[in-house]
Amino acid sequence: MQSYASLADFLKRGRAELKNGPIALVFAEDDVVLSATIEHLSTKGFAKVIVLLGPGVPQPARIEALNAVIVRDVPTDLPELPQAVTRIQAAAPDGTWFHWCYNAEFLFYPFSEHRQIGEMLSFHSEERRPAMIGFAIDLYAPDLTKGSVDLHSAMLDRSGYYALSRSGPDGQTLDRQMDFFGGLRRRFEEHVPYDRRRIDRVALFRSRTKGLEMRADGTFSEDEYNTYQCPWHHNLTCTLVSFRAAKALTQNPGSRRAIKTFCWHNSVPFEWSSRQLMDLGLMEPGQWF
Repeated sequence: MQSYASLADFLKRGRAELKNGPIALVFAEDDVVLSATIEHLSTKGFAKVIVLLGPGVPQPARIEALNAVIVRDVPTDLPELPQAVTRIQAAAPDGTWFHWCYNAEFLFYPFSEHRQIGEMLSFHSEERRPAMIGFAIDLYAPDLTKGSVDLHSAMLDRSGYYALSRSGPDGQTLDRQMDFFGGLRRRFEEHVPYDRRRIDRVALFRSRTKGLEMRADGTFSEDEYNTYQCPWHHNLTCTLVSFRAAKALTQNPGSRRAIKTFCWHNSVPFEWSSRQLMDLGLMEPGQWF
């Protein structure tokens, strides 16, 4: 296991960690199921999992066995996180595939139980796609008296998702770009700032040493990176099943007293299956079968 004292230290001494992709970046806001997050990514075939620990976040358990790279004292909120992603990807060889997520988030892509991430990204590259849109699908525990995170009995919303056209600074509708909403952020939107309600994310993207930046809203400076499909047909999309919203809503003073349960008539158990996510329309297989 390699360890670095800061992001600056990593970018000075650790560039060799970025030589081979695909690479996963895990921003650890706390240590909640952090080891499980790293282990999940390791099983998907990432060449390297780089864990960026927020200030004061302890090193995860079993880290030696998980063979991850640790970078300490890295801010995990806006606007510092997009700046960190921008700097890290710029230090990698052009065209390196990156995935970024938070702890307590788990990447799924079509047929991910049987196909490694490299296989999927090879196909996506052949379709001339430089990035892949993902959707943060909220997971939550069925019994909040026992906590908001439950890996064994996790629930999700089977419906209630929608998209709106995205406009540029000039007010014109952007080609093949939309803002997606749903899950806990929609159902409890009175407790969620407007700029934190979107569930779409450029979850996978190819590095570029010059000119590529992640913006404060999570989109990229290159418009094509932010599109959900090419002009000709549907493309693959992925999901990040995520406990982040559940954690925040049960911790923030304004919402934790108002919310007794996250379950409603459209809650269903999560099967930890890409097939379930595709059947619910939360992930697109595109032309890949």
